[in-house]
Order: sequence, then C-alpha cells, then structure tokens
Amino acid sequence: MGIFEEALTKSALKKALKKQYISVNGVIATSATFIKGGERICLTIAEEIRPKKKLIFSLKVLFEDDYLAVIHKPAGILVSGNSFKTIVNALEQNITVSNLPGAKSPQPVHRLDFATTGILLVGKTDSSIRALNKMFENKEIEKTYYAVTIGEMDPRGKITSEIDGKESQSDYTVCESVQSERFGTLNLVQLQPKTGRKHQLRKHLSRIGNPILGDKEYGIENMILNGQGLYLHACSIKFIHPFTNEEVYIKDDLPQRFKNIFTQIT
Repeated sequence: MGIFEEALTKSALKKALKKQYISVNGVIATSATFIKGGERICLTIAEEIRPKKKLIFSLKVLFEDDYLAVIHKPAGILVSGNSFKTIVNALEQNITVSNLPGAKSPQPVHRLDFATTGILLVGKTDSSIRALNKMFENKEIEKTYYAVTIGEMDPRGKITSEIDGKESQSDYTVCESVQSERFGTLNLVQLQPKTGRKHQLRKHLSRIGNPILGDKEYGIENMILNGQGLYLHACSIKFIHPFTNEEVYIKDDLPQRFKNIFTQIT
C-alpha cells in the first residue's frame, strides 16, 4: 500500500488536475507504481478550465436603472461580434447587474457603426430586452444624430431612397454651415432616421451628394479625411420607459472635434 499512498500526495494530485493521469485500480499512479497483472488501468484526460479573459474598458454610463441603461459608445470599437474588444464584452464591468427576475448580462438592443460615437441603449433583463426590441420595431424610440457633411445643402429635407431594396427614410436639418478651403462647405446637420437600415444615414447623405466628413466607405474619393474618424454622433434618445411609463430623454454632448469646426455649438 505504500506505493499507492505515494500516488496520492499533493504534488501528484496537482499534476493530475493540470493535464492527464493514469490510475491503477482507481488510484492515481506514479512512475513507482508496480504492476503485477490483472489490474484495471485507466487513462484520464482532465479538461483544462481557463479563467474567462475580461476586457478592461471603461464606459461612460449616462442613465441606468434595474431594467435598462444608456451608455456613451466611443469611436473605434464594435458593439458586438467575434472581436475581443467589443461593447458587449465591456458592459459587465460598467453596468450593475439587475436585481429583478430574468436578469442577464447587459445586452445592446441596437447598433452603432465602428466609427460612430454616442448613445447606445442597453437592456438588463429578458423582459426589458424584448420590450425595447418591440419598441424599435414599432418606431416608438426617437433617435437624433448629428453629422458634419460636405457640400452645399438645402436647409432641410427628407431622403427616401431604398436601402438594400427596403423602404428607408432620413429627415435632416442644416444647423450651421461654414466655408472650408479644402472641402468648400461643411455643414452641421441634425438627422432623424425614421427607419433603421444598415449604414442608413451614411448611405442617404452620400446619395444626395453630401457625404459625411471622414466617411472612407461612402465619401468622395479626393475628399477623404484620414486620421480624425467619422463625423457622425448619436446625440439623443427619447422614449417612454416600458416599465415605469416615464419619459426617458438622454442627451450626449457633441464631441470636441465638432465644436472645433462650428462656433455656434454650445
């Protein structure tokens, strides 16, 4: 029995838990284990459990209760996807877990492009995520964006060209225009998308000849602005809270780079 007792030392167990081990008659074996014949020998491969890697990324929380949250999404990060650096992976460390039934890991209920900044709505329970998704489908959530566009524009307008064969609408109002040596005219434009197609605002503005400053995908080739990002910002969101029935209106101030162009922004 002395040989088998040696097999049960702490060092042997530690080694066994890390990788794989052989047992003889149900006892972890070592190089000193003697085989006489007739023993039951088993090879066990232990599953290696690695701690889940956490993304350390601070987010600005604009509003939060037990049902939902509103955060500021910075530029240069995906909302979700296969990448490690995503808003989804950063939410748990920035949002308080709900105490309500059906609580789950916080989940965004809509998307913003990689380069777009601003307001992102997050659900914290199964019921709130379902309710917010339904509200988006019913167009009960009002979102306002601001963009810097290139070229002369009518003071206001409605863009209704289809996107991917689907009906789409974006309403815009020009708030201020300035002259630029490089770009001719730059406009601060308020945008209200009435539908939610992929890249809707970027595509619509490009189609009327007024692409967003910094848009490498839909911009004008000789007017691409490199190194300063996309000048598109989700500025505000308004809706009736699906559980408290109170109006929620959250505003996220324009980035400083917008203010550097337009003097009338407060």
